[in-house]
Amino acid sequence: MSKDFGLENRQYVIGGVALVIIIIYIIRLFTLQIMSEDYKKNADSNAFLKKIEYPARGAITDRHGKLLVYNQHAYDIMVIMNEERGRLDTTAFCQTLGITKEYLIKRMNDIKDRSKNPGYSRFTQQLFMSQLTTDEFSIFQEKIYRFPGFYVQKRSIRQYMYPYAAHVLGDVSEVSESDIEDDSYYQPGDYIGKLGIEKYYEKELRGTKGVHILLRDAHGRIQGSYQDGKLDTKPIAGKDLTLGIDIKLQALGERLMQGKIGSIVAIEPSTGEVLAMVSSPNYDPRLMTGRLRGKMHRHLMKDPHRPLLNRSIMGQYPPGSTFKTSQGLTFLSEGIITPSTAFPCHHGFSFKGLHVGCHGHASPLSLVPAIGTSCNGFFCWGLYYMIGNRRKYKTVQEAMNTWRDYMVSMGFGYKLGIDLPGEKRGLIPNAQFYDNAYHGSWNGLTIISISIGQGEVNLTPLQIANLGATIANRGFFYTPHVVKNVKGEPLKAEFRERHYTKATRRSYDYVVAGMRKSALDGTCKMLSRYDFEPCGKTGTAQNRGHDHSVFMGFAPMNNPKIAIAVYVENGGWGADYGVPIGGLMMEQYIKGKLSPDSERKAEEFQHRHISYGTSDR
Repeated sequence: MSKDFGLENRQYVIGGVALVIIIIYIIRLFTLQIMSEDYKKNADSNAFLKKIEYPARGAITDRHGKLLVYNQHAYDIMVIMNEERGRLDTTAFCQTLGITKEYLIKRMNDIKDRSKNPGYSRFTQQLFMSQLTTDEFSIFQEKIYRFPGFYVQKRSIRQYMYPYAAHVLGDVSEVSESDIEDDSYYQPGDYIGKLGIEKYYEKELRGTKGVHILLRDAHGRIQGSYQDGKLDTKPIAGKDLTLGIDIKLQALGERLMQGKIGSIVAIEPSTGEVLAMVSSPNYDPRLMTGRLRGKMHRHLMKDPHRPLLNRSIMGQYPPGSTFKTSQGLTFLSEGIITPSTAFPCHHGFSFKGLHVGCHGHASPLSLVPAIGTSCNGFFCWGLYYMIGNRRKYKTVQEAMNTWRDYMVSMGFGYKLGIDLPGEKRGLIPNAQFYDNAYHGSWNGLTIISISIGQGEVNLTPLQIANLGATIANRGFFYTPHVVKNVKGEPLKAEFRERHYTKATRRSYDYVVAGMRKSALDGTCKMLSRYDFEPCGKTGTAQNRGHDHSVFMGFAPMNNPKIAIAVYVENGGWGADYGVPIGGLMMEQYIKGKLSPDSERKAEEFQHRHISYGTSDR
């Protein structure tokens, strides 16, 4: 009997179709139950409520253990849209929270708007209102049973003990969409450091979230912990930070800079720890907390004097005559001068029709008295002879880049790497810079102003203070850092490494002698009243308007505890504001307090204001 091959083929086809259908169903079931996040969320939401347990953010103290930043309980109202489902008594809800129905409708719409809330899911908790006080929470908690789908999430908000150091400490605010995209740790409604230490050390401060899983019945009512909490995870608190800041010194600095625009930076030379960092105008960090933070931030943003700008690390200024110390170090180390080399100064540098003015003093001068009297002529001649030295350097470009290398080794021209966000690098020109500017036709006279800290040279106040620390250490510095210690962690290696400059140790001895002479009978002679052997260098930085008053120094001379830079915009001569403010700061740190006479001087400078226009700074 012959086979019916057509029938046999149809059997295979039917069997194959059935097998494909079965495979499709299996894949679909697998996708729904295993792969689909929506299905999982839907299934979980029916039985469980996963409540995030937020960790305590790390506390921040000053170098003496004084509490600067701590946590205070606050409460967020969360909503699960799938449970609310339009069952809310809006009148009672709005009256309880003191909000309008318009605000309620807008807020609920914003939560569901994925363009504003990309992490939205109707099955998970979403932030409705943040940072309720304890009193507001108590009122809401009494009536929460009337508001299906709404829950209270316990949180903590930052509180600041003092009205000081806002630029250093920074603040905390609700995460943005970009924050969430950058780090999966965050979800809408979380908080993150936005400025200062709070931002730079965010991962150390924030800790690790925990999860508390609650069991619900078919009506959505909480029945208690799931499996007696066996699957819960406890939050891990953030790490505490100890700063190098001395809050008393910081307070004095902010007091002295009232009514002025500028900066004070103080560093401990032996460690690189920042002892004080003042940027003026400043603001009270206690105003940047709670639900009013946004309003306060907008107000500060509109201020024409830009109080949110940390001028200590973002301000880029001509260093003026404080820069002469770096020139003396370079000329000595390169053999352009010796300690006894003397240059004339007839009320300034005059050569081939070019004149750079200077105040009256004895002439000619060698290096030590030139630093003491802040002689412009001496340092202009030094640069002129260095750039034009063809026996030592084949070209003007080689001489210029050698000069540049010395400056870079001293911490100029690049970011120092302080543990704060937003640091600027300043500007140190090189040969290519001038080749581009002058089409390759230039010499020492063309750029003579850089020898006295003018022209194209720009530094941050932090870099000027670090110059003081480097001279105090006789040739090396540590990367300046605000945090002295992260609890449970060693200090980062980059803050323990010594950075040596290209200048010789011998050259530093002569520059220190010049700075000491300045404090005894030179441009910083008002420092001679102190018994802790301060060394200093004034600066008067030329400006389109009134000159800037600058001071850089350290003390004591042979066992330095503090190096400091003071920069007062439009303050005039370095001795007008920079030196007296610097002296008071050094006295406060070394002595622990001001003498009665110094306290009177501090009162005077606190109330001595400088008139500024409203143009951007």
